[in-house]
Amino acid sequence: MNQQYSIAGLHLPDVNQEEKLHRILSSALEKTMGDESKISETFLPYWNAEYFNLDQVKIFRESTPAEQSSILQLCNLGILEEAYFIEKAGVGYMAKMVLFAETTEERMLYALFGADEVSHLSQIKRFLPTPKLSNNPFLNMLEDVVESDDKTVLLFVLQVVLEGWGLTHYRSIAQSCQHPQLSSVIRGFLQDESRHHATGVTLFEKISSSKLSQDIVDILAIFLQMVQLGPQSVVTAIEKVKGDLSKVEKINIFAELDTENHSGSRLKLLRSLMHLPNTINIVENLQNKGCFQPLKANQCVL
Repeated sequence: MNQQYSIAGLHLPDVNQEEKLHRILSSALEKTMGDESKISETFLPYWNAEYFNLDQVKIFRESTPAEQSSILQLCNLGILEEAYFIEKAGVGYMAKMVLFAETTEERMLYALFGADEVSHLSQIKRFLPTPKLSNNPFLNMLEDVVESDDKTVLLFVLQVVLEGWGLTHYRSIAQSCQHPQLSSVIRGFLQDESRHHATGVTLFEKISSSKLSQDIVDILAIFLQMVQLGPQSVVTAIEKVKGDLSKVEKINIFAELDTENHSGSRLKLLRSLMHLPNTINIVENLQNKGCFQPLKANQCVL
């Protein structure tokens, strides 16, 4: 993939704030959103240890205050950076769907949805230091899916499943966020995301099950495996601060994080999102592959 011309645009650079293009964008955003100046103070952690279940993890509780702070900061940045790059990919995706539209109204909707994603991206960016694109398996998958030219894949994977999943995720992080302004920003996304999801469902339900691509099953199997593997990013954050962990230590951490229940509830939600009148075969195929079965702690160590 040519990163310079990818639809998701995760690697697109930002222009310098002094450049004229940036000033024009800021003026346009201010006209539609009001004054959205960058948050001046650093308020990490936005989410506390309890949100990540770190208070249940022995190695975290026994760490020094400085180590605990570093682990929490990594977990917090993980949430914000993932949200930033998801919204960044959303700008490109909506632009692509404008071109794929089959009616005037569909084209108009996707053009409006693109403006939603621009607004979300701009607002999330105010709460981040310089966003860094790490080797995140979910973002790698997202980038590949956005490049698909199969509209059934785009609608079902991105708008039906991932936008539906995103609604629950944004609601959760908004409720648990300790920063009132950031919490309010994320809550403001919910109505937009709900509209995006509902549009995906409406358009997808018109498609005959015989026209659905096998790629949908293959892509969702990869995504569901990521969910099955539990909170890998939390364990990675602990290891970055504490140093290399043994397999036994990692298994203990996953057990303390209650990974089987953590993943099980998410897999149940995802199964319900996928269950539409024309997707019975897709859900059964994934069920037969064991994709909705959460893994035990000792199965989550990569």
